[in-house]
Formats: sequence, structure tokens, C-alpha cells
Amino acid sequence: MREPRLGDDIDDFCVRCKRVMNHSIVSVVNGQPAKVRCRTCHSDHDYRHEQAPPPKVDARKAALFNEVLKKVNPDEAAKAAEEPDLPEVPELDEVPEAVEVVEVADDPPPTPAPAPKPKAKAKAKAKGRK
Repeated sequence: MREPRLGDDIDDFCVRCKRVMNHSIVSVVNGQPAKVRCRTCHSDHDYRHEQAPPPKVDARKAALFNEVLKKVNPDEAAKAAEEPDLPEVPELDEVPEAVEVVEVADDPPPTPAPAPKPKAKAKAKAKGRK
């Protein structure tokens, strides 16, 4: 494979499009692409080697959740950090409880009548025609 040159097409993860898209090489450092321009949205960014950045929000939410758990009950926080809490799944032998059925009226709300249109004759008289 030859060295990448300015203007060559290359696939990379676009920060703006949030997808792997076609890019043009904008700058090259030490024989490797340094900056690229998305051919779809025309945004410039560093070359990411087709790798999406790691999500920041999930790590922050988990850290905040663990911090709150430590304040509430320190023993529970250690347990929650080790094992994720999974929802209980009913056994196949268990029968779900009966659900009460409530009837709802099927009549839709009345629609308002359309406003009357102005008469065409009134407009014609105003212009001087009969």
C-alpha cells in the first residue's frame, strides 16, 4: 500500500455525522493522515482510524449513581458495583395475575365546523366588476 497523500479518499468516523463516512485527507504528518474532511457534511477533524469515541455520558452517570449509593448505604454500593441488578423474570410455571378490563367510550370528540368562506361577488364589486 502506498503512502496517503493530500486529497486522497479515506474512510473515517465523522464526529458530526456520527458514522463511518468517506473523507478527504487534509493534512499528513510522518506519512500518516492527521486531519480529514468529511465529504458528506464538510467538517474537518482529526483522523480517528475509523474508531468512534467512547461514550462519556454513560461513565458519568454510573459514577454519579455509585456516589449516591455510597451516601445512602455503603454496603449496598459495594454490592451494586460488583453485580448488576437484573430484573426478576417470572418462572414458566407461574400464572400472571388477572388484569381488570375497563371499557372506554369509542366516540371521538366533535370536530369544529369550518369557517365560512367570503363570497366571490363581494370581491368582484370591490374591484369595480359586475
